[in-house]
Amino acid sequence: MSDITAVPLRPVGKSGVTALWAGIALLLIGGIGGGVYATTAARQGAVASPAMAKLPAPAFMAANGKRHGVKTTASGLEYMVIKAGSGPTPTPADVALVDYRGALTDGTEFDASKPGQPVPMPLSRVVPGFREALSLMPKDSVYRFWIPPEQAYGSDAKSDATGNVVIPANSVLVFDVTMHQFVTMPPGMAEPGM
Repeated sequence: MSDITAVPLRPVGKSGVTALWAGIALLLIGGIGGGVYATTAARQGAVASPAMAKLPAPAFMAANGKRHGVKTTASGLEYMVIKAGSGPTPTPADVALVDYRGALTDGTEFDASKPGQPVPMPLSRVVPGFREALSLMPKDSVYRFWIPPEQAYGSDAKSDATGNVVIPANSVLVFDVTMHQFVTMPPGMAEPGM
């Protein structure tokens, strides 16, 4: 047995302990802040870079389709599963109850559901790209979609009630969608003019 019972250490002063705790706090804040930023950027439809948002639609879709986690359908619709759901997916004869946010590639929002007030979307009454997008989503899923112009409004610009252009011609539309539920469309709802 040794005669040495303790390792002699120099006492740590208050400033050393304070610096240690400040460093730990900064690491925690940085980690939490980074996670919040990443989640917020993901939910806001952030693109890979501001320069990418300025690309013409075909170049944007080509670059975006190469991003990690982005899948491309045969029609050119691109999507990312943010939260997977389970079960069947809606058909064109269904009405989906969704929360959504629609934006341009630069993040400019042009439409969104009100928080806590999901919107019924008859699949047969939306642009082809949005119909295809909704048909991919099972209940309780969250997806992001990039709809190419030819699957949305093409060369037509869309204006609001005051005449301001909210969706320029040949725009890629970016949607974050939460699928709450879907049901078969009631009779009479499928007629034009709804």
